[in-house]
Amino acid sequence: MTALDDREWRVIRDGSREGAMQMALEEIAARTALEDGVRTVRTYSWEPSTLSLGYRQDADTVDWEFCEREGIDVTRRQTGGGGIYHDRFADISYTIVAPADEVPGDLMDCYELFCDPILEAFDRMGVDAAFASVEQDAIYQPSCYLRDINPAHDIVATTEAGDGANKISGNAQYRQRDVVIQHGSISYALEPRNHVGVFDAALAESTFTDRVTSVRDVAGIDRDDAVETIAESLRDWCDADESSWRDGELEAARALADRKFGADEWVRDREVLAAGDSTR
Repeated sequence: MTALDDREWRVIRDGSREGAMQMALEEIAARTALEDGVRTVRTYSWEPSTLSLGYRQDADTVDWEFCEREGIDVTRRQTGGGGIYHDRFADISYTIVAPADEVPGDLMDCYELFCDPILEAFDRMGVDAAFASVEQDAIYQPSCYLRDINPAHDIVATTEAGDGANKISGNAQYRQRDVVIQHGSISYALEPRNHVGVFDAALAESTFTDRVTSVRDVAGIDRDDAVETIAESLRDWCDADESSWRDGELEAARALADRKFGADEWVRDREVLAAGDSTR
């Protein structure tokens, strides 16, 4: 077991921000971990609701007219996989950021370590959840929640159901400047209309509800209580100090959001603007 509580960690109970800013803050937290030795765990949400595309996902899989009509923002993650619709209410997200040389080098071992507090949070909320015990075939590959379920990093609820268990959380990792960043989406409630509507495909809402479940459906707890439980589990996992973003971090994240995560060049073509350039 990797020791965590003898290092400097902070927990940030972040509020709602636009998707480009949330993705930029992860990279800034990576810089802080590397340069200042401060590791970060945090919870956050999305305002407005946002579709985050996987790193290599084709922008043509998005129903851009639907997103514009419904006021849904679109950004692109650094991690792979399918797109995730992050509803402002129905989604709860988290991030863990730590130097790569302090955590297991094996990807699966690192997933197991970083998902410990998430599984603990589910347990505290009364949700019977675990890594998927068996693979499930993809229904629609461009969607994270409808693609194949992978026992390595997908968490399902009602684990005794075996291959009938429903996905409740997706998790992904990437490395940025010798720092490991893991982020995940936790399904608090179901918004099937938007989950399928953001994609340029004829998908029935039942396609989503047959594959996915939520914290509210399983445990019936209030969203604020769910967010607090997840934040406390992350804090306890690494003995983190309560904290918030520094002014310099927020300024740097805004600049990065402008030239990368909020720019059409990145969202549609994975191209990063030069420093000082912005199309927002």
